[in-house]
Amino acid sequence: MQISEKYNPQETEQKWYNYWLENKYFHSEPNDKPPYTVVIPPPNVTGILHMGHMLNNTIQDVLVRRARMQGFNACWVPGTDHASIATEAKVVAKLKSEGVNKSEITREEFLKHAWEWTDKYGGTILEQLKKLGCSCDWDRTRFTMEPKLSQQVIKSFVDLYNKGLIYRGYRMVNWDPEAKTNISDEEVIFKEQNGKLYFLKYAIEGSEEFLSVATTRPETIFGDTAVCINPNDERYAHLKGKKVIVPIVNRVIPIIEDEYVDIEFGTGALKITPAHDVNDYELGQKHNLQMIDALDDDGNLNDYGLHYAGKNRFEVRKQIAKELEEKDLLLKAEDYVNKVGTSERTGAVIEPKVSVQWFLKMSEIAKPALDVVMDDEVKFYPEKFKNTYKHWMENIRDWNISRQLWWGQQIPAYYYGDGENDFVVAETIEEALALAKEKTQNAELEIQNLKQDEDALDTWFSSWLWPMSVFDGLLDPENKDINYYYPTSDLVTGPDIIFFWVARMIMAGLEYRKEVPFKNVYFTGIVRDKQRRKMSKSLGNSPDPLELMDKYGADGVRVGILLSSAAGNDLLFDEDLMLQGRNFMTKIWNAFRLINMWNHENKPANSTETQTIEWFENKLNKTIAEINDQFEKFRISDALHLIYKLIWDDFCGWYLEAIKPNYGEGISKEVYSQTIHFFEELMKLLHPFMPFLTEELWQTISERSIEDALIVAQQKKAGSFNENIIKNFETASEIISGVRNYRQTKGISPRETAEIYTNASEFANEAVIKKLANVSEIHFGTKTDKPSFTFLVGATEISIPLSENLDLGEEKAKTEEELKYLKGFLISVDKKLSNEKFVANAKPEVVEVERKKQKDALDKIAILEEKLKSL
Repeated sequence: MQISEKYNPQETEQKWYNYWLENKYFHSEPNDKPPYTVVIPPPNVTGILHMGHMLNNTIQDVLVRRARMQGFNACWVPGTDHASIATEAKVVAKLKSEGVNKSEITREEFLKHAWEWTDKYGGTILEQLKKLGCSCDWDRTRFTMEPKLSQQVIKSFVDLYNKGLIYRGYRMVNWDPEAKTNISDEEVIFKEQNGKLYFLKYAIEGSEEFLSVATTRPETIFGDTAVCINPNDERYAHLKGKKVIVPIVNRVIPIIEDEYVDIEFGTGALKITPAHDVNDYELGQKHNLQMIDALDDDGNLNDYGLHYAGKNRFEVRKQIAKELEEKDLLLKAEDYVNKVGTSERTGAVIEPKVSVQWFLKMSEIAKPALDVVMDDEVKFYPEKFKNTYKHWMENIRDWNISRQLWWGQQIPAYYYGDGENDFVVAETIEEALALAKEKTQNAELEIQNLKQDEDALDTWFSSWLWPMSVFDGLLDPENKDINYYYPTSDLVTGPDIIFFWVARMIMAGLEYRKEVPFKNVYFTGIVRDKQRRKMSKSLGNSPDPLELMDKYGADGVRVGILLSSAAGNDLLFDEDLMLQGRNFMTKIWNAFRLINMWNHENKPANSTETQTIEWFENKLNKTIAEINDQFEKFRISDALHLIYKLIWDDFCGWYLEAIKPNYGEGISKEVYSQTIHFFEELMKLLHPFMPFLTEELWQTISERSIEDALIVAQQKKAGSFNENIIKNFETASEIISGVRNYRQTKGISPRETAEIYTNASEFANEAVIKKLANVSEIHFGTKTDKPSFTFLVGATEISIPLSENLDLGEEKAKTEEELKYLKGFLISVDKKLSNEKFVANAKPEVVEVERKKQKDALDKIAILEEKLKSL
């Protein structure tokens, strides 16, 4: 076997990915094996690979590859989300750069541009996932706006409307002036902003008196329709039933009373602007106040804004403050920090706005979706997210599902008149016409008399069906794919979309299949930099994943990102981890090169080799059981650490060192064969984490048929193991390390042999100790009178007579110094243990630790005093 000196990821990765694709290893069809199904959290069609995707998709690939190697029919469904707001914004920007405004073209023309953009850029992120090694079933790639998926979205809307769960209502919504659409409460991010608190003078009608009212948004005075006081506020008792004049606007509005007003907050008087504040809207409804919307869809003041009409809300704020000051209507302005709602997608400051929208009633479908999580029918990892989920589900509000966009599934409501209820809901316009004729009893109605609702559905209204729609489960509920692959097995996602997506998928699954959509949800952490800042393009703290893969290899990056990724905890990105991943690749490559260089001889295994093989067989079985346990708990990082240690420390550090033939000699064919067998088992365990390197080595070891590729090889099941054999070898390794430490600290060459005196009657791995510690003789149950270096391994005492090359005077001085330190340390421990308060109040385990320190110090002092006598 010829193997190059260095592993070259760039050459290897594309070669094996193409091989896997050509031989359809990723493709799945229903068969007699148990299914293991994962649906990808569909990245935005506008997206490019970032560190969050890297983490999320590496974890999914690890789970899928491992399932494939454990006898499951693994199916990982990829796809992208049409991302209404983000994609529409990209297309609008592109058109603007070409001198075209969205308002100047028809919906059909705009959608043509949107599809062109999607076809050109939409597949970028999926291609990038291939570089990472993702073993998705690319033949099953879906897109949330493709005809069959859109058909299922429309079907579900009609179904829910007919069940009375979807309704049309006039409500306050969160308006994004940049995207020019409303967004849901969950898409509003509250950010602290520095601003001003303005104290305005509202003159009392027919009086010289004025009422002071505080606001952070003076531009909304144009929508004021009342001032509210608390009926129990004695300061304002004389103003009950009176009216005030809105500054600048000069509109006369009533003073109303409501206990909602906090007497202690601000001036105790609130301006009420029902069209521009959620709480004001509720008060407006309660007190039948007029609703004046003074802002247009762009966030500019409209004609109600008088001489400020057409100007931007923030630009106007300063100008209004100036005018108020000039007219002596501004009492004062103070610096103020408040939380401002911003759009998750565009970052624009949200404007509360009242408009007609479509809503889905949530309370009815939320209850069963809460129960299945609380009862662990759907398990969350980490479990702490159950409380987050519970809180949201118990306080759920109706879901605003309509968006004022063109890119998305158009709401299947068709209007035939101007009345509030002059519409029908149907999957097609032909069905709508039939319903409209029936509803109006007008047989003369024609298709051209119908006008479809302009709004599109919220993107999440398509992705909440994802685990079903990817298998066409709503179009054909009994098809073989949905019946075989659903419910899916595991979902890997971020906790930031637990409400947007996870909760809603559970609701949809129970509504349409009467089954949960997945059994386990693994929440990844957020990737942050060393300063704990979330990675983002704007901060410039996010490395390019493709550049990282070019530098460290895809396998190096996969291992690097998983080494510090505990479930649900944020990952502090450190490029040194990628370096650690690459070094691990190099270590494995060099280990195989070493094995590959040995000559094979027809000779039996010696005692060192048989002892080492027996130990590693047991260690391997024990570690496999531990790895399986970690995977069951979704502790994927911990599972990787176990494999890493098994390969780096146990196999490379101990096993290969112990069986390595002496210079000029060959290795027994029997031992070589066993070593290759162990190496293959390790490659199987490591393959889900490092697919490219392991497949390259697997195929180098021997010629493999298509059926024998590593990607479909079956991992070893955990066999029985003898804990004593493992412990005995660990004892041997501690003895070897102690002898090596003696040589290192005394500056003695490793080539110089040593003798050992010990109180033990035997060592289970005597041959291993002699070889790896370069020990010529072990004297069991014997003490030596010679000056010695002594150390303890448990209760076993090991003494090595000092080399003749050592300066005994210097050794005596060092020993006395060490003895002095230990006696001082012992005094401090004795003091603590003789303190009755400490012993009575400290935890038993803490007291036990101190007692152990005391015993260890006494044992070491005894050894050093013996040594001093001999010196």
